[in-house]
Amino acid sequence: MQPLIEAFFDTPTNTVTYLVADPATGTAAVIDPVHDFDPESGEVDTASVDRVLDAAAARGWNIAMVLETHAHADHLSGAPLIKERTGAWIGIGEHIRDVQKIFRPVFNLTDLTPDGSDFDRLFADGERFALGELEVEVMHVPGHTPADIAYRIGDAAFVGDTLFMPDYGTARADFPGGDARTLYRSIRKLLSLPDDTRLFLCHDYKAPGRADYRWETTVGAQRRESVHVHDGVSEDAFVAMREARDATLAVPRLLLPSIQVNVRAGRLPEAEANGVRYLRIPVKARTA
Repeated sequence: MQPLIEAFFDTPTNTVTYLVADPATGTAAVIDPVHDFDPESGEVDTASVDRVLDAAAARGWNIAMVLETHAHADHLSGAPLIKERTGAWIGIGEHIRDVQKIFRPVFNLTDLTPDGSDFDRLFADGERFALGELEVEVMHVPGHTPADIAYRIGDAAFVGDTLFMPDYGTARADFPGGDARTLYRSIRKLLSLPDDTRLFLCHDYKAPGRADYRWETTVGAQRRESVHVHDGVSEDAFVAMREARDATLAVPRLLLPSIQVNVRAGRLPEAEANGVRYLRIPVKARTA
């Protein structure tokens, strides 16, 4: 039995959220939900979460869990909103503790205990759990960040930022705790799955010459066609390419707001005495 899958593409952040359900029971999971945030005004909005919840309600599906592939650097997580409205629990890979330890001092998050306790469940590599009558397998695939995991459900694998469409390539590996060599090995782990395994991606940016957004591919297509990691690309060649490419990439537009929120399972800072919540922006002098 294969999962029922509906994708929701968020154009401002190029992020794909997935609603995944067991056809036998209607038990559903939301993978990598978006909490809309406008950095110019500081306003948040629930439109993206509302779309997912409305779709689940229309199909009679019961959302039981929110699954994060990692602590995202390009959008705020909508996980707490879904938990509040549905009672769903929030899960992420157990190495989120490493990411919390990295970023706690960056933002001086004195209220953050880096033990992963902001999340309801922490998954280990190889762990399996139930989504209704379906089984979910956790695959630890670090490199983009130390905590990245993929969720394998039937013939589908939700791989987060690790891979993009074959014509676009792979995730960057220059964030704190990231590593191009580790990323290559994680990708080869994913590409050892059967060729017909469907891969569902977290982002698409439309490769040059492509007019439409895409977020579903297969292991076989990646092995044949990936511009970065098709069969025959060595680890050393990939690392050289990835490190050179990463050196040219700009910082994600929402990195500073996103990371400090997402290491806390999407929880926004508590309101201060004036009733307003504040995000932190570290300020440092530019070095020569």
